[in-house]
Amino acid sequence: MKFLFEVHIKPGHKAEEYADAWLRASEIIQQAPGARGTELHRKLDDPNVLIAIASWDSKEQRDAMESQPNEQVADIIRSAAPFCDIRPIGEFDDPEWVVMPQT
Repeated sequence: MKFLFEVHIKPGHKAEEYADAWLRASEIIQQAPGARGTELHRKLDDPNVLIAIASWDSKEQRDAMESQPNEQVADIIRSAAPFCDIRPIGEFDDPEWVVMPQT
């Protein structure tokens, strides 16, 4: 499953500031069972808007990680709050099928 967020960088700040916090928190979160990785993407027409994607084996494993809050992760997230607004987009199942172009 994928958990998606939209991140808006506040004026006077840079996406790299959020990326630093994202990497530090992700390093810890990725140790949880079922964690499959994270990605950050910049919006093509606005470098101050990012989409953040966290991949998990299952929603249950992600929920289990969140049910045992890590204070270090919480501190990192709080440290990012002054320079960005984060809006959850939602949770998405892995596709039942994928359309891939033939090579």
